[in-house]
Amino acid sequence: MGILGGGQLGRMLAIAARRMGYRVHAYEPQPDCPAGQICDVEVNAPYTDSASLKAFAEGVDVISFEFENIPRSAVEAVASLRPVRPRGEVLHICQNREREKTFLQANGFPCAPFRVVDSASSLREALAEIGTPAVLKTADFGYDGKGQVKLTGQVDSETIWKQFGAPRGVLEKWIPFEAELSVVCARGLDGTIAAFPASENIHSNHILDLSIVPARFSPAILEKAKSLASEITRQLDVIGLLAVEFFLTSNGELLVNELAPRPHNSGHFTFDACVTSQFEQQLRAVCGLPLGSPELLKPVVMWNILGDLWKNGTPDWSALLNDPRAKLHLYGKSEARPGRKMGHVCLMADTVEEALAGIKKLQAAVTRKV
Repeated sequence: MGILGGGQLGRMLAIAARRMGYRVHAYEPQPDCPAGQICDVEVNAPYTDSASLKAFAEGVDVISFEFENIPRSAVEAVASLRPVRPRGEVLHICQNREREKTFLQANGFPCAPFRVVDSASSLREALAEIGTPAVLKTADFGYDGKGQVKLTGQVDSETIWKQFGAPRGVLEKWIPFEAELSVVCARGLDGTIAAFPASENIHSNHILDLSIVPARFSPAILEKAKSLASEITRQLDVIGLLAVEFFLTSNGELLVNELAPRPHNSGHFTFDACVTSQFEQQLRAVCGLPLGSPELLKPVVMWNILGDLWKNGTPDWSALLNDPRAKLHLYGKSEARPGRKMGHVCLMADTVEEALAGIKKLQAAVTRKV
């Protein structure tokens, strides 16, 4: 199994693969990456190094990826030698907001009204049609709130466009959503689809803080989210995983926010709380194996651990592990920075309310010692 990218998602995929007897190779420009610490082979070379890409591809049987921002040329280089799943076109669509939104709109999936802009004048025209508040996002390279700015009131298009600093963007109508949720879907080579339970996601400073499962919404909303995610996965012809993020509006409408053709931060709860984790499911799908059960074993809450906790040195994990239900996952990153995802902890309980109260208690205990 070959993995393009060496972050924590690749690490957890490699753990799942090793458990099932696979050897794993990771391709990552930076040495000592989280995935490389688990893999049999870690290739450290730029994504522009055609010789290294060729050697990497020739050393594996099938290739997947763990993040979107991989140059298309790199994917095409390895795809000419080995199967890449999901296919490169899925990555091409999902790594660019313009292509992603256009795909959703063209196929009738609900999303926020948007316009593509490439100049101050086109931004002015788009604002006249969509109005404010709105969000201007870069077409490429954006996650965790990066590459976007909220526009309110009267907007000076010339000034905003100069400050924006990207050649192309997407202007979206601001959605006053009530909540955010996501569904991770898997699709196998035979077209079988398995959707994990929807996760209720709570963000802080645009970065995921908590994932709550089962999500605290009506059965109709949860079923609609799974149905939409499954149909998007089918329409994209994904072999592997697709995470679909939704906004839930005050009138109960679900709008697709973003797509990610890989394991997802909000799906980390599956490692501990489901029959099959999202990482094992990715492995099964891309290797042509039958999909596993996505059944939730117990209610669970996941807390995303960020580098802010390291400001006074390594946190005292005993404060967290004093709760015997806590499942700690650290990613092996050499440097902790504010906002950087360093690990996560899951806590399962008999009810989602009990799991959430337990996580809140752990957050307070660990934070007090920082």
